[in-house]
Amino acid sequence: MFRKLLIANRGEIAVRVIRACRELGIRTVAVYSDADRHALHVRMADEAFCIGPPAAAESYLNIPNIMSTAELLGVDAIHPGYGFLAENPHFSEICQDVNITFVGPPPEAIAIMGNKAAARQRMKAAGVPVVPGSEGPVRNESEATDVARSVGFPIIVKASAGGGGRGMRVVHTREDLRRALQTAQAEAEAAFGSGELYLEKYVEEPRHIEVQILADKHNDVIHLGARDCSIQRRHQKLLEESPPPGVRDRFIRALGKAAVRAAHAINYTSAGTVEFLVDRDGHFYFMEMNTRIQVEHPVTEMVTGTDIVKLQIKVAVGEKLGINQGDVEIRGHAIECRVNAEDPRHDFRPSPGTVAMFVPPGGPGVRVDTHVYAGYTIPPYYDSLLAKVITWGADRAEAITRMRRALAEFEIAGVPTTIPFHLVVLDNAFFRRGEVYTNFVQRRIDLSALAPHLST
Repeated sequence: MFRKLLIANRGEIAVRVIRACRELGIRTVAVYSDADRHALHVRMADEAFCIGPPAAAESYLNIPNIMSTAELLGVDAIHPGYGFLAENPHFSEICQDVNITFVGPPPEAIAIMGNKAAARQRMKAAGVPVVPGSEGPVRNESEATDVARSVGFPIIVKASAGGGGRGMRVVHTREDLRRALQTAQAEAEAAFGSGELYLEKYVEEPRHIEVQILADKHNDVIHLGARDCSIQRRHQKLLEESPPPGVRDRFIRALGKAAVRAAHAINYTSAGTVEFLVDRDGHFYFMEMNTRIQVEHPVTEMVTGTDIVKLQIKVAVGEKLGINQGDVEIRGHAIECRVNAEDPRHDFRPSPGTVAMFVPPGGPGVRVDTHVYAGYTIPPYYDSLLAKVITWGADRAEAITRMRRALAEFEIAGVPTTIPFHLVVLDNAFFRRGEVYTNFVQRRIDLSALAPHLST
């Protein structure tokens, strides 16, 4: 097992990794920016080291500072968490070059799946269903027009290096194509340093269903069932649940087999997630693979009884998974709500500030992953996630009831949060019936009617 591990991240995921390391007997090193000097992960780690000013580019994305800290403090592994450098193949390669284990997949797998056009081609060759679209990046408007004519409108323009909804545009007519290409390309260049685009048929009102996989260095790959992540806004997930409501076990097994094929096709190791779009006729298509731990991993942990982060670390050491596909059992139902410091009544405006009161919920079947405490000041430089509330129930109805109870108990004062939004979603009749899709929030939720909550 590793002796000392550095967490190249912040917030709740840094806290989550520290807890896993404590249970494995691994000493931890927290790195932090000036803005995070009083952060919980800094207080919890065995050692902590400042790596730069508040701006992420000068701290959490500063590879030279992180690597010099790792070498100075003698760590033998780095866990990147999610976001920041987690899916940066160059960072993984540098770790490899200096004999520090990167707790994640090899750089080659990250690079393949980091380029959405290349990933699409690799998946198609592996027999994983993909959405009809361009065979690779489109070089100009003429090629884009040919693809659109072939698959039919509406189409979606996507950045090859994209993620998080950036560099994406839905196009309904030929007349709108040129502007969409220009806008998406400019946005992609600004966000990812690459303006490369590809096109896909736009699947209307799809569900976003993903499969958690684990792969060791001995060619063993398993999946841990599926999660529904359809409740989202501007391609940002807000609520996740497992298993997906209204989906037959046979369908989940088919998704799982496709996800395992995807992992084998790129010689994947570590934890990862293969994401699919599911259309109204029940056909599924590969969308992308996240080559890292995900924000929503706790819902899978709750229904399978696995510790994905500990398994991820053990696999990085070189241990076998120790569990077979037949050992994986889905028990009950779990839901995760992301509680952000945002005001849903004002277009989810980020709301940094000082948390005057923070009383998380508890009781049977309730888990809260957070880095926040009373008196904590939320910096304006990073994402606005305050906590993840996860509830488990014997069935979906009980998980929803527990989530509603937990959110009603959750007291956060000093900043507005998304708790009122989640309460409205949980009470929505369509949601309770499991009728969810990626534009659910736009179609079914009246944000202007949100009631006040203790968090405001």
